[in-house]
Amino acid sequence: MDKKKSYIKWIVALILLLAAGTLGYVIIEGWGFFDSLYMTVITVATVGFEEVHPLSLGGRIFTILLTLGGVGTAFYIMTSIVQATLEGEFGLFRRQRMEAKIRKLNNHFILCGYGRVGEAIASTLKLQSADFVVIDHSLNSYTRAVQQDCLTIMDDATIHDVLKRAGVERAKSLITAFGDDAYNTYAVLTARELNPRLIIIGRASNAEASKRLKQAGATHIILPEVLGGQQMARLALRPTTVQFIETVLLSKEGEYLVEEVHVGPDSTLIGISIKDVEERFPGVRILALRNKVGKIIINPALDTEVEAGGSLTSFGTMEQLQAVEGCCSFNRAANGPITPEL
Repeated sequence: MDKKKSYIKWIVALILLLAAGTLGYVIIEGWGFFDSLYMTVITVATVGFEEVHPLSLGGRIFTILLTLGGVGTAFYIMTSIVQATLEGEFGLFRRQRMEAKIRKLNNHFILCGYGRVGEAIASTLKLQSADFVVIDHSLNSYTRAVQQDCLTIMDDATIHDVLKRAGVERAKSLITAFGDDAYNTYAVLTARELNPRLIIIGRASNAEASKRLKQAGATHIILPEVLGGQQMARLALRPTTVQFIETVLLSKEGEYLVEEVHVGPDSTLIGISIKDVEERFPGVRILALRNKVGKIIINPALDTEVEAGGSLTSFGTMEQLQAVEGCCSFNRAANGPITPEL
């Protein structure tokens, strides 16, 4: 719509310029309409043809003014039209290519909102090499996200078709990071309707908004101001501990990670103890275990057995954790060997 308005504005400006020049020659020289229009066009276009009729002194002065003012104006108008046309073509091509990439994503993240909070979330996802799609209806946010090499959809995150375009039915998690609580709530409602199994993390500004997000179907709710205050207090009380946790969770050193690995029904780890898991994968430590009914056991005993449908919260390098994940998530082919999902 904005581009259409720009086109209309430039075309009207060009018509007014030609009309002013034509009227000037009609009044000053007394020429007919076509001769006056022709003289205006060749003057503004600087094609260098001869004058239609000999010019009077007033006509020459008017031609000088038309040349000085009209040529630059016409050049700017035509350049703007060509630039907008090219940007439109390249923009359409870029959007089509971006949406083709989005259609190929699976088990990815959807980030709704690319303000200050959303940008920080995207930065962390990039640090972890995670696949994600940004949705934002703001042109400024969309432009900033694209400039930062994010797969982005400029549209309303509360609309079913938009979330489907982002692959919500194939996504691992959705994060709503808008500054508007009502908008976050509607986005959560829509996403939950489309994917009942989706992990949804919602941003709230207060306790009341947090309650509404929970009712809408959010799995986890974050209050950035409260979380920021708590983090500052932890840094003041236990700076070394917090720095260690941040290094691990954010992988600032690029080596150690903490990951929750889900135990599939065909996992080779089912029925073996935590001690056996750690011995099988040297360097890996099991920090917590979630059993099949969802109960979390922090620092589980070494003789605790791994159950199908549960998960292991493991600490180790990326390569070590990928090896654990490979044994936790197996798919049995109909008539073939077991192959790991990495």
